[in-house]
Amino acid sequence: MFSWDLILDIVLDALLDTLKLLPFLFAAYLLMEAAEHRLSEKMEARLQSMGKLGPLVGALLGCVPQCGFSSAASNFYAAGLISRGTLLAVFLSTSDEAVPLMIGSPEGRRMIPLLLLSKVTVGIAAGFAVDLILRKRGSQRQLFDLCENCGCDEESGILHPALWHTGHILLFIFGINLLLNGAIELLGQERIASILLSGSALQPFAAALVGLIPNCAASVTLTQLFLAGSLSFGACLAGLCSNAGLGLAVLLRMNRSKRENLQIVVTLYLVSALFGLALQLLL
Repeated sequence: MFSWDLILDIVLDALLDTLKLLPFLFAAYLLMEAAEHRLSEKMEARLQSMGKLGPLVGALLGCVPQCGFSSAASNFYAAGLISRGTLLAVFLSTSDEAVPLMIGSPEGRRMIPLLLLSKVTVGIAAGFAVDLILRKRGSQRQLFDLCENCGCDEESGILHPALWHTGHILLFIFGINLLLNGAIELLGQERIASILLSGSALQPFAAALVGLIPNCAASVTLTQLFLAGSLSFGACLAGLCSNAGLGLAVLLRMNRSKRENLQIVVTLYLVSALFGLALQLLL
């Protein structure tokens, strides 16, 4: 049963998780507004052409322990500034609360190098593979007007629309955090462990599905289950690879193509689950 103290804790946790994203989102929107209002067509083309090395850069930046860069990357992708492979590389390599939690455990500390190396490796490989496939298909994305139908205009500069977009998406993210934190409190760790098929060879597929929950709490739960011995390292890795913090929530909110969003989610899930399964069999 929910008590008032528990509800207050859920609200405060959701608020803190949301506020952590504020500097990342504001910086991302400032950059995108600058690109939209200031860059010439030549500069825009040059920015997009740099995307060939995007998966490498994205995977390296994504492995830094934080959950804000994946949200920024989703905005960049929605605006056409980075490739789909770069976005997936960021999602797959993103490391948030998992590393700090593992530092507090001897077994966890031992696995941190393998965890980060694995996430960066699969991020780079999957990112380049996706971009290669899309280039062969001749798929291209165009920049779109971030301020379309939002009330911003050319005379408002970049600060006002950046603040407007940041506040708008933060409210959406707060609602997501509130719902998911409440659901996790209601289910509890033991029930989640049973859902994750503890002891089953199919555990990476269940863990990767849980990892798709767009909330940093999912990575915390997966890491705690691994440290408690309820989750294999391969399954934990599968869940942590598919978990991009709130990046998926931002993508679904900001990117207009539902077909693209579905393809990204399915690709993220399959790559994470299969990679986790392969590592589970090897270890």
